[in-house]
Amino acid sequence: MSFVRPEARAALWRWREVLAGLALVLLGFSWIAGPGGLLGWTGWPVAAAGVILAVVGVQRARFRTGGGGPGIVLLDEGEITYMGPLGGGSVASSEIERLTFDPTATPPHWLLEQKGRDVLAIPVNAEGAEALFDSFSALPGLRTERMLSALNTEARHAVVIWERTPSRPAALPLH
Repeated sequence: MSFVRPEARAALWRWREVLAGLALVLLGFSWIAGPGGLLGWTGWPVAAAGVILAVVGVQRARFRTGGGGPGIVLLDEGEITYMGPLGGGSVASSEIERLTFDPTATPPHWLLEQKGRDVLAIPVNAEGAEALFDSFSALPGLRTERMLSALNTEARHAVVIWERTPSRPAALPLH
């Protein structure tokens, strides 16, 4: 028997890295404010690690949109695999040519393009889709804030988040 409502448990689980980071910051500051000595000196790195964990946790929490959507996303050794009710496929995360966010689909989808393969459409709320954050963050030159803002805004058309080689003239900015 659980004394925590399922909605509250889901919210706590979504923000788990932020909560762990805040706990580390509190622990570090308690060591700094304590009797001093060795714990005082180690409190500063512990508090700094907590701040870093909290900042990364905020980004991850903004990326998580919840599960329960159609299909399952698996990430194994750099291979992103999506198995859905109507389709699926896989792409190598190191071979992605273009990452697009399509909010016009229901639910919104990530569109992953790789040469020689069909475009892989992954719903943002598919089970395991939170693992895509690490794969997307590893793309060279990707701006994480652009990805998160596209995910959390109401756009009326597909938005190109990242391209390996720009397909537009240099005079036209991406956003």
